[in-house]
Amino acid sequence: MASLSCSATDLAPLLTATTNATATAAATYLCNQLDTISRKLSDTTYAVDNTYLLFSAYLVFAMQLGFAMLCAGSVRAKNTMNIMLTNVLDAAAGGLSYYLFGFAFAFGAPSNGFIGRHFFGLKHYPSPTYDYSFFLYQWAFAIAAAGITSGSIAERTQFVAYLIYSSFLTGFVYPVVSHWLWSSDGWASPTRTTGSLLFGSGAIDFAGSGVVHMVGGIAGLWGAFIEGPRIGRFDRTGRSVALRGHSASLVVLGSFLLWFGWYGFNPGSFLTIAKAYGNNGENGNYYGQWSAIGRTAVTTTLAGCTAALTTLFSKRLLEGHWKVLDVCNGLLGGFAAITSGCSVVEPWPAIVCGFVAAWVLIGLNLVAAKMKYDDPLEAAQLHGGCGAWGVLFTGLFAKGEYVAEVYGSAGRPYGLLMGGGGKLLAAQVIEILVVCGWVTATMGPLFYGLHKTKLLRISEDDETAGMDLTRHGGFAYAYHDDDDVSTKRGVMMSRIGPGSSSPSTMNTPAASAAANDC
Repeated sequence: MASLSCSATDLAPLLTATTNATATAAATYLCNQLDTISRKLSDTTYAVDNTYLLFSAYLVFAMQLGFAMLCAGSVRAKNTMNIMLTNVLDAAAGGLSYYLFGFAFAFGAPSNGFIGRHFFGLKHYPSPTYDYSFFLYQWAFAIAAAGITSGSIAERTQFVAYLIYSSFLTGFVYPVVSHWLWSSDGWASPTRTTGSLLFGSGAIDFAGSGVVHMVGGIAGLWGAFIEGPRIGRFDRTGRSVALRGHSASLVVLGSFLLWFGWYGFNPGSFLTIAKAYGNNGENGNYYGQWSAIGRTAVTTTLAGCTAALTTLFSKRLLEGHWKVLDVCNGLLGGFAAITSGCSVVEPWPAIVCGFVAAWVLIGLNLVAAKMKYDDPLEAAQLHGGCGAWGVLFTGLFAKGEYVAEVYGSAGRPYGLLMGGGGKLLAAQVIEILVVCGWVTATMGPLFYGLHKTKLLRISEDDETAGMDLTRHGGFAYAYHDDDDVSTKRGVMMSRIGPGSSSPSTMNTPAASAAANDC
């Protein structure tokens, strides 16, 4: 926001033909009043922007509840308590590790292009650049990446492995990637202030298709690959056997919660809202960053809706069923894909993004089944695969006008198919390669080391019985034996077929007498 400025020396001659003590005093008074108004306006702008960012952080954090519901519904009932606890752990362990190390590695400026080196334990914080609301927002992103990984290795992973990988991912692996692409010092960042931009552009990953989703998805890929599939996931001939989750209701609930939270994830990544764009040109005073935020919410919505519908009809054609669980995953795949370019594309390309994301997910799931790869939540395919497509999509469809608005300078490279040349697309390809390489080089050895030290996978007996019973002291769903009709005397469970008595008449006195006569 432009500040008001006033000089008593300049104002005094305008108040009277001759400058005297009275005119100078009046000018000084008026300037002091204008300075007070300017400070109040500036304070109000900071307050509005920080409130907006805090509210966005709360929305992103609420996505953890969505992850928990989605994960719980996607696993078998005997592992519900385990997967719920791991989601709590992602937030708790991630909070401490990001506070101690992660935020400093990500945004500890001034630093080099690879890693940050200030603000460990939030020392010397806040600064003129960052406030506490920014830390909270970035922490919510970090634990989202850890939550993605937990879905890939569900139903067969030791609890200590969750503690180790979650702390390492949120405290080191994810922060380094976010430093590269989001920090003002990062070597691939489009907002870099020291040195030249990558291909004159930097890689545009506005809200984290690569930074968050690819990091979490690729980490999960290596964890699930090293662990191997769950017992019974493939039969002796190698054919895929569905180990269905126990609650479609929880999956749908989790998907809607994630959808709601995505409005903090994508539009919230602007960080501020009270910002005008230059003189606003032909759009008048109604157009500013608040308009770009609204556009971002629209592109996010359209991509997810298109992906959901594409998945619905595609699965109907391929398998003959309307499958709600697949539709929910398709919806989330569309959201993961649009996250990179949500702020710099028009609404119509978002429909293209969602359509392709649905087919990327379907195709990768077919490949996973052929490769005997087992991911209970399809997290690697959904977040890793659709996230990579989203990064490429931005390099194809980013609009020059929006790139200039969001990143603050005209003349930047923009989408190849929008006439902006291939430089932005090249930067996007580099992002995909370095994210894959970095996560592979860090999380792969970590999971392999846990595997070799027998800290990664639970025993076959524990996996067969379920971790709720063997590791967490009981099942998630408790009920009284008195409510279980199968334990009552005189009740015989039998198969009901055509011509059989209805269940409601099986326990009547007449039925019991007839049974005794036999």
